Amino acid sequence: MSRTLVIGDIHGGFKALIQVLDRAKVTSQDQLIFLGDYVDGWSETPELLSYLIQLKEERDCIFIRGNHDDLVLDWFKTGNSNPKWLQHGGDSTMKAYETVNPTLKNLHQRFLENLTNYHIDSKNRLFLHAGFANMHGPASEFHANTVYWDRTLWEMVLAMDTSLTPSDHIYPDRLKLFNEIYIGHTPTTRIGETKPMNLANLWNIDTGAAFKGPISLVDIESKQVWQSDPVHELYPQETGRN
Repeated sequence: MSRTLVIGDIHGGFKALIQVLDRAKVTSQDQLIFLGDYVDGWSETPELLSYLIQLKEERDCIFIRGNHDDLVLDWFKTGNSNPKWLQHGGDSTMKAYETVNPTLKNLHQRFLENLTNYHIDSKNRLFLHAGFANMHGPASEFHANTVYWDRTLWEMVLAMDTSLTPSDHIYPDRLKLFNEIYIGHTPTTRIGETKPMNLANLWNIDTGAAFKGPISLVDIESKQVWQSDPVHELYPQETGRN
């Protein structure tokens, strides 16, 4: 039976991605939706991007754009290294590409260029990296990059009264636009949670892989969760973004 599986932030943790795909027993019948931030953190960003490019040839995959993916794409195109980017994982990416040949680097650049900002499936479920601020949804954002930088959607559901229902007049209109919303971007480990979190109709799948958490994968129908080991344990000689 085919499944739709959503995967949270990876941040160069290639070993951990392979581990969680194996634990979920992913097959060619499954659809894979990646929520972005493939890069910046652990040392295997080049290996990871090469793997994802090949995976796209073999499987039904949707690759969402994350803010770090956009930062790396800018570096590929311009050679400019934003100091804040370097501080938040970019340094590891730069070092990883020191030995990558230009042909492969160009292939990775095309992959990042062709990422999608968000995806809405046939059941009105939204998948995007970060969130959206516009009351009419991501398609109406004035700045397209809001969908991979926004934190207000997540902060809103964290602060919501859990007794609210969609029929309440103060229930957030943004949440009424979609049956379910899947995001990454803000690690659940920031509030002490190491597994994907569900608040209202929003699921946060970023469980801190860039730091000391695992990569997480969720079956969006059954809500079954699979996780890798904490990614830092698979790269014991590295610091990631810690």
